Amino acid sequence: MTDHERREVHLVDAFTTDSFSGNPAGVVPDGDDLTDDQMQAIAAELGASETAFVRESDESDRRLRYFTPEDEVDLCGHATIAAHAHLFEQDVIAAGEHTLSTNVGTLAIEIEPDGTVWMEGDEPAVAVADVGYDRLAEVLGLTETAFAGVGVDLPVARASTGMPFLIVPVNYFEQLGDVRPDLGAIERLCDDHDAAGLYAFTFDTLDRESTVHGRLFAPGVGVDEDPVTGTASGAVGAYLDRFGEIDTSTLRCEQGDFLDRPGRVQVRVEDGVFVGGEAVTTVTGDIAVPDVESGDIIEV
Repeated sequence: MTDHERREVHLVDAFTTDSFSGNPAGVVPDGDDLTDDQMQAIAAELGASETAFVRESDESDRRLRYFTPEDEVDLCGHATIAAHAHLFEQDVIAAGEHTLSTNVGTLAIEIEPDGTVWMEGDEPAVAVADVGYDRLAEVLGLTETAFAGVGVDLPVARASTGMPFLIVPVNYFEQLGDVRPDLGAIERLCDDHDAAGLYAFTFDTLDRESTVHGRLFAPGVGVDEDPVTGTASGAVGAYLDRFGEIDTSTLRCEQGDFLDRPGRVQVRVEDGVFVGGEAVTTVTGDIAVPDVESGDIIEV
């Protein structure tokens, strides 16, 4: 058997303080000197929706690259929170301000003494999307009445703070729970609007202190439904700020309850958009680095 170099790996549940809830991300604290193919293979073996590889950077405190089991993505909110929370937990980095290089540019990171991590979003971009209630009803398996009331004041829109999402307001929590997504139709709708996924939300929340409850469907990037989504929460924060539906600079987004992986995302819309949350390391181990030239399969 060929001896393989091994690297430390972790599964970290983001936007929660309880293991087996929130959104799990792979974290590789030492991602330097790994090729793209090796990072891709490791991400596929770990099987999380995204794995963050921590690398050195000449331009910032560190660089993150993000891989799904199938491809590299430019930015991932929950993996960013997970990586920094884990490094803080291990005393690799301290509370305070940090800078992070990503494929979308350099972002500001703030870590509070209690371990809460805040990630700066890109410049908000929000534009109304011309989507009829009939098409929304078709793709989400609801009746048009699910959108009619809230739609009087809030339009469907494409919103982004780094990744673009189609933001769809729904009247009630029960209707959000009744969603039966047509994933193919959602992918086509998102393609029509150059969006990574569809984020449906309601102001009808489980917790009194929450602002919205959301569900994110992104079949076009290989995610049928994401448990808890930092970048989409940032987008909905920018959306609500744009249409004047919030009277505070801090929001709280619920997500994941319909998947039995509840998570809570904080969003700050003041001097930009910041997404915040805590995380907990659930699995720790090491993994063999594949010899890509010989086509070896990873040994765990």
